[in-house]
Amino acid sequence: MSIEHSILHQHRDFYVVDKPAGIGMHSDQGAGLMVQLSEQLKQPLWPVHRLDKDTSGLLLVARNADAAASLSQLFAKQQVSKIYLAVASGKPKKKQGWIQGGMRKSRNGNWILSRDREHFARTQFFSYHLDIGERLYLLRPFSGRTHQLRVALKSLSCPITGDRRYGGATASRMLLHAYALRFSWQQQMITLTSEVAAVDSFSKLTDSTDEIRQALAQPFDLKWITP
Repeated sequence: MSIEHSILHQHRDFYVVDKPAGIGMHSDQGAGLMVQLSEQLKQPLWPVHRLDKDTSGLLLVARNADAAASLSQLFAKQQVSKIYLAVASGKPKKKQGWIQGGMRKSRNGNWILSRDREHFARTQFFSYHLDIGERLYLLRPFSGRTHQLRVALKSLSCPITGDRRYGGATASRMLLHAYALRFSWQQQMITLTSEVAAVDSFSKLTDSTDEIRQALAQPFDLKWITP
């Protein structure tokens, strides 16, 4: 991974990194992302949220302990707005709306949505036609549950392409990408989007419909509703 191409935004308190798919946050089999970043930037770094190993996209890392504590609080209080991109096969019953419910583990260890409110998860989505049998989803989570977005699309009978755990169509990687972040820092509103043209599995989106290009250009201008 080249730091030159993965750092999208620098601030004295944090970096925003475009994380590639296939690398974990922490060291397991080989050096994890945090170790690689610290070594290449030659400075200590603090994680303030996480992305699954198979998820690519925007990741915020703090450059000092005070910033780490403050940024972690923003995430804990749901004061960081996040928008993800996903590609999935199948046709949902509705093209946009809410996916919500309690999350619990099934007998096989996977998470599922339930009707109770324990570990309640709430996600709003918009979807757009891509190729035959395939749709692009813009997903905005309003909670931070494990596998929330993967389970959300699975509940629509449209598991994310490449998500082997939840029954997605075969692909070289899971097509879930942390696309946009927005948060207030020191009285400044910071809005960042990823460069999808540089992500092989999502680069075709730049050649898609005007509706999709507009949604990607201004993702926070969609009719998101804060619950």
